[in-house]
Amino acid sequence: MTGTRPAKRLRHLYPGLLLAPSVATLFLWMLAPLVMTLWFSLERYNLLSPGKRTFAGLENYRYLLTNRALWVAMGNTLLLVGWVLAITLVFGTLFTVLLDRDFPGRNICRLLVIAPFFVMPTVSALVWKNMLMNPVFGLCAWITRSLGLGTVEFFSNLPLFAIALIVAWEWTPFAVLILLPALQSLNPELKEAARLDGAGPVALFFHLELPHLLRPLAVVAMIEMIFLLSLFAEIYVTTGGGPGLASTNLAYLIFRDALLGWDVGRASAGGVLAILLANIVSLFLMRVVGRNLEESR
Repeated sequence: MTGTRPAKRLRHLYPGLLLAPSVATLFLWMLAPLVMTLWFSLERYNLLSPGKRTFAGLENYRYLLTNRALWVAMGNTLLLVGWVLAITLVFGTLFTVLLDRDFPGRNICRLLVIAPFFVMPTVSALVWKNMLMNPVFGLCAWITRSLGLGTVEFFSNLPLFAIALIVAWEWTPFAVLILLPALQSLNPELKEAARLDGAGPVALFFHLELPHLLRPLAVVAMIEMIFLLSLFAEIYVTTGGGPGLASTNLAYLIFRDALLGWDVGRASAGGVLAILLANIVSLFLMRVVGRNLEESR
């Protein structure tokens, strides 16, 4: 009996011992850049004079927190995330409900709706900038001129909203990819029973389909928000953060300080603040999603 207990303990520890090298490698791979970022954020480290690195303490954080650019960038980040989430969730739900209906050419429509998600962000930003929103020869300018209206300078007058439209066009297919299988899992007998009781399409959507989609909608919002907090390519290609700070988000501000200002210390401090913001948002969303899952049970 005494000999079997160590054998059982070893049998329980054996899977953990096999996984330990991979987990340790992954932990170091994630921890090393974080530790370096934290250390650089405490230094006066400019790439124009790399040999003059000195310890700065919290000076970089103090500079950022008292700098107007940081608060403008954080406000723009939250606005971008909010607008993109609102557009993608509304249109993603609408497209999902429409594509769940049976009509000729449904498979082709599904392919066309999902296609933008597979376009590279830089390519889609260039297409929107030069072919759709260009004030001279863009499609939107041609439509407004045909209606006798003036052209809209999207990237000069409405830069943040223009970027939100581009990003929403890219991420709406992702919402459809998650929501459509979830809606198709709804028991068709429930729909048939609701129709027999006299429920129309609107009542069917609000009382049966939408409640069924609440859980996947929360998952879509959580995943999108994590990615949208680090939005960069669309801003870099279209507006370059301008005019002024009008379209500068937190990720672009870090890029501007690091690669345009050569200041590794301030950029690292901004990166630490971005990590804190992303973790706060992630924890909040995890709680919301977890509460939603518990209530749905």
